[in-house]
Amino acid sequence: MPSKEKPQAGERTVSLITLGCARNEVDSEELAGRLDAAGWTLAGDGDAAEPGVVLVNTCAFIEAAKQESIAELLGAASGSARVVAAGCLAERYGSQLAEALPEAQILSFDDYGDIAARLDAVLAGERLPAHEPRDRRRLLPIAPVGRPAAPQPHVPGHAMPGTGIPGAGSAIADLPPGTAPASGPRTVRRRLGGGPVAPLKIASGCDRRCSFCAIPAFRGAFLSRPPQDVIAEAGWLAGQGVTELLLVSENSTSYGKDLGNLALLEELLAALAAVPGIARVRVSYLQPAEVRPGLVTVMTSTPGVAPYFDLSFQHASGGILRAMRRFGDTERFCALIGQIRQACPEAGIRSNFIVGFPGETAADLAELERFLSLARLDAIGIFGYSDEEGTEAASLPGQLDPAEIAHRADELSDIAEELMAQRAADRVGGTVEVLIEEDLGGQRYEGRAAHQAPEVDGATTVSSPAPLVTGSLVSARVVASQGVDLMADALPAAPAAAPRPGQPR
Repeated sequence: MPSKEKPQAGERTVSLITLGCARNEVDSEELAGRLDAAGWTLAGDGDAAEPGVVLVNTCAFIEAAKQESIAELLGAASGSARVVAAGCLAERYGSQLAEALPEAQILSFDDYGDIAARLDAVLAGERLPAHEPRDRRRLLPIAPVGRPAAPQPHVPGHAMPGTGIPGAGSAIADLPPGTAPASGPRTVRRRLGGGPVAPLKIASGCDRRCSFCAIPAFRGAFLSRPPQDVIAEAGWLAGQGVTELLLVSENSTSYGKDLGNLALLEELLAALAAVPGIARVRVSYLQPAEVRPGLVTVMTSTPGVAPYFDLSFQHASGGILRAMRRFGDTERFCALIGQIRQACPEAGIRSNFIVGFPGETAADLAELERFLSLARLDAIGIFGYSDEEGTEAASLPGQLDPAEIAHRADELSDIAEELMAQRAADRVGGTVEVLIEEDLGGQRYEGRAAHQAPEVDGATTVSSPAPLVTGSLVSARVVASQGVDLMADALPAAPAAAPRPGQPR
């Protein structure tokens, strides 16, 4: 793409800041694509001039994320740029946030389709009316099978014919290079970062009713993206130099239930792994209650699909899990892990856990510790419970003191660190497939093995006397571990297979 002159303050230039998870990264790239297509300039870190607008894609997952979002908005407001809040915090609180934070203008997901017009109005000095918060689950039919045909609100990262998407329903030939898609009706997307790994949204929303979680209320009911849209976007990402896809959603194991095919994720994984240029496909956000034998088989035996299981266990005490309105206990979870490791002993398994949930006893905490010792997980995230407005858990009896919750989280985090280090040490002497992401110099390269997801699960440093190519998959033997990180030596590339009789040489 031809380089653009550095913007001057006050021009149609926007700095886009993304907080939170990989799903938000995809949403930001939708906003970037729409703004770019409408003639806005996306400011980079090296731009000298201050942008006319700072757009913060906020997070509202837990209290710490909310505070980080507010701090980012206040920091942006200290300059001369106009400040706009989008994303989960903005959607969840709407007019309440606008009243509490007059420094920023507040947008809804429903504004994304017209984001360029919204920012034009902000730049012109208009004060936009903030939306009233609402339960977005009510915007789609209760029955999943009725959702694809229903009138749909804007869902970030999804195609919405008839919502003003440029070129909807036909080839989009007039978008700048580097802007998705090649054909519609699908949303516009522009990559904001480089590197060989990119998130790819397969669905949005959630139909589960976990008592501690507010996400379904502001993200809405579960809605799958059509597989042809996902596959087409994967091809576009491959053309941008991406070789690993990270599939994201609020609940990937539900993919396809609203499209009439409960096994559609299995089909999608195989199709994505076959996209030219894609070396590895990784799926995240799996619900243990919905993991089926066929999915385990596909994830552990399909070439190009990482045998990586991001399982949302949340706890191991049956009583606490029932209060959370979730499935399972130590025995059931260990049985599922056993099925996975029987199919693939080296499969990577990670999970997050909440400690300090209302009513959690010392016995419940001991049961969670017992499970972690038995499970031998590769990655463990520990979160202290905090009340979320509008959730059932906020009104449950047995609320614990915040200091006690923090103490339990710290103690369990220490145990988790030791268990993860032990699991990494178990891999010494084995062989891993590492996707190379960075040349560290001195014949050393950094990447991630199949059991290591971006940013959260550690990394592998590969030593190689021969140059390695960023974005390539390299076989390496693990020689040491440090915490969750591995050190490995690249193995010689396997010779090309001899052609079969009758094949051209």
